[in-house]
Amino acid sequence: MTPELFDGLPAQPGRRLNPEDTADIAFFRNTIWEYFRIAGRPMPWRDDPNPYWVLVSEVMLQQTQVPRVLTRFPRFVERFPTIAALATAPFSEVLAEWSGLGYNRRARFLHAAAGQIVDEHDGQVPADPAALVRLPGIGVNTAGSIAAFAYNRPVVFIETNIRRVFLHFFFAGVEDVHDRDILPLVEHTLPLDRPREWYWALMDYGVALPRHAGNANRRSRHYSRQKPFADSDRQIRGRILRLLTETGAVSVADLPDATGFPAPRVAGVAHTLAAEGFIRRTSDDRWVVAD
Repeated sequence: MTPELFDGLPAQPGRRLNPEDTADIAFFRNTIWEYFRIAGRPMPWRDDPNPYWVLVSEVMLQQTQVPRVLTRFPRFVERFPTIAALATAPFSEVLAEWSGLGYNRRARFLHAAAGQIVDEHDGQVPADPAALVRLPGIGVNTAGSIAAFAYNRPVVFIETNIRRVFLHFFFAGVEDVHDRDILPLVEHTLPLDRPREWYWALMDYGVALPRHAGNANRRSRHYSRQKPFADSDRQIRGRILRLLTETGAVSVADLPDATGFPAPRVAGVAHTLAAEGFIRRTSDDRWVVAD
């Protein structure tokens, strides 16, 4: 990819594309396709978009950047090569393979979703977004992405990089843009014969765009800065779960020293993890991962 591909784009306030203008829509589509032709990113779940790989990758990518997922995805699907293998594995093993991806609730959701797919869908990832949203941890947009990428369905959905592209092209200079104003444009510009590749192209363009034109997502009503990870409950949660997956068990009394945080905070986070079904307290007063 070269910066010249971004020349002439409506990056400045006051110059935005008109969705009613066929020439503007053609310019938009051609720009996105040309970028993808030159700079589309290779990923294993794109090279082989089978429904299981797409499900795993989409859950991993919900709150984790692609480079980190690329390092963990191959090992994860090697350890759990099928929906059935994932569904029947102890959660402690799933959590151990998830380590390093963060937001461990997603590991719990993915494990539970695999079990539900085996029980209710004969081990086949549903193609219908209405069925997908009934799986644990799968919202409307993730359901749409799975249907589009796994089954090439022309489903309309939005995620952070897609949002950025449409804000950049069609809402230059506009503040506080709601997704409900963007979704009709996603539908209007969607090529019904190639939805899978089109969404890949949009996402890749959206990833590269901030390097050349700033982050248009700051003008979205849905934009929020992520809170610092250091010294957060998220950090304590991660340390507790990593410690338990690595050691098997830690006594309640030793857990604060082992994690390096004050005892009251560790106790509170541990009890929250227990209430959520991640860990359990044994009869001999130790914390273990709850399988």
